[in-house]
Amino acid sequence: MGTRTALEAFSSSSSSSKQWMYDVFLSFKGEDTRNNCMGHLHMALKEAGFNVFIDDDELEKGEDITAELVFRHKKKTAELVQAILGSRISIIVFSRRYAASSWGLEELVKIMECKRTPGQMAFPIFYDVDPSDVRKQTGWFGEAFMKHEDRFLLDMDKVQRWRSALTEAATLSDWDLRSTADG
Repeated sequence: MGTRTALEAFSSSSSSSKQWMYDVFLSFKGEDTRNNCMGHLHMALKEAGFNVFIDDDELEKGEDITAELVFRHKKKTAELVQAILGSRISIIVFSRRYAASSWGLEELVKIMECKRTPGQMAFPIFYDVDPSDVRKQTGWFGEAFMKHEDRFLLDMDKVQRWRSALTEAATLSDWDLRSTADG
């Protein structure tokens, strides 16, 4: 089933008449996937006529935390939340470093909350990771969570929300790119 056909089938399955800002919201960890699978997926969706939100504004390594950066962060957070709320479909591309980003995990929590809204859907893709590592937070995901638990020792509820969102997302019907000819 081609990209357009698969997404048309999913998007036509709801009777919701809500007007969406975006057809698709792409959630991913940039350094793992930006220059390979995400670029191809983004381009294929756009060429098929889908209105796609992709966040390509990453913090530069070594960028100082200033008042301007804090302001940009708050503005970006609001923009991302609006994009998630206003997207019909969220595609989550799990890669090795996905769970290392607390930002990305917060995004995932919001995606899973929105998935419970009638008409909104979420689909995981596993890029160079085992789906069971995502579900159980083992391997790369386990290492990331050990660091999160140390960093957020006084806010373990946050870490638990991230774990729950990962488990929920990873149990949705999945697309493991390791098992495809092109993956």
